[in-house]
Amino acid sequence: MMPVLDRDMLKDALVVWRGRSGRSYGLRPLELESFLLAPDRLYLVAIGNHVLWTGTGDDLVSDPDSRSRFRLAMDCADRAFEVDGVDDPSMRLTTLWDLENAETVSGRDAA
Repeated sequence: MMPVLDRDMLKDALVVWRGRSGRSYGLRPLELESFLLAPDRLYLVAIGNHVLWTGTGDDLVSDPDSRSRFRLAMDCADRAFEVDGVDDPSMRLTTLWDLENAETVSGRDAA
């Protein structure tokens, strides 16, 4: 008998991306068509393995350049993620910078 995977079981699964510094980040996949941005949470929008935008909901309100990049990113993106485990506000800018050129980590390298 073959196991059946429920999409709800996978909604909390993290994927691992490596920032330009070499640090690994757990990213929670979001539904691209319906995700909502919280003001103080970090997000990454991508097409394939190419990062198009990183930021927060607050960035879209307070930063016109970020808002423009987000709109362009959403026109061609095929995936969106919430960055997991970055709750320290002082680390926000460093993390966003690190994720701008992030790349996915293959399953065997993620451990």
